[in-house]
Amino acid sequence: MKVLSDVTAFAFGCVLVGLSLFVTADVVSRKLFAVSFEGADELGGYILAVGAGLAFVIALAERAHMRIDVLYVHLPLALRAALDWVALASLVAMALLLVFLGWQMLTESISYHSTAPTPWATPLAWPQSLWLASLALFLLVSLAWMAHATGLLLSGRLKEMNQRFGTSVEKDQLEAELSDIERRR
Repeated sequence: MKVLSDVTAFAFGCVLVGLSLFVTADVVSRKLFAVSFEGADELGGYILAVGAGLAFVIALAERAHMRIDVLYVHLPLALRAALDWVALASLVAMALLLVFLGWQMLTESISYHSTAPTPWATPLAWPQSLWLASLALFLLVSLAWMAHATGLLLSGRLKEMNQRFGTSVEKDQLEAELSDIERRR
């Protein structure tokens, strides 16, 4: 999962750098030559939409979703495991809803031959397909995690489930930060 997270983050970072270079070139071109490439904002919107779906995958892989654990750490292991499973089930439900709504939007864009109201007049099915693919990836990763968590829960491996899917307490976060600092040196 770490490899998927790293590759996704790297790819999205490269695309954002490319977008920033395009925007910079557009600004310089407008200032010096009074010529605009047009579409930088359109392209940026598409990139951010796809990036949102990819960010969901990264957040899931890195266990970076916000969870309040003030009471959680004081609960019995079995209850924590059940709450972890419910949290994953909620995430899967949200991913399913996003994919369902994204699919509806894409099919409407295809049936109406919708285009962006911009100088590029991009057929909306193109960026929406990429956006839907990023949401589908989030759904697939969520389902895989849910299946793994369900297996751990049903087999009674609660401690392993808590380590894999529970919130990371301050000690884990401190160790992760120290290891990240060491890796960057």
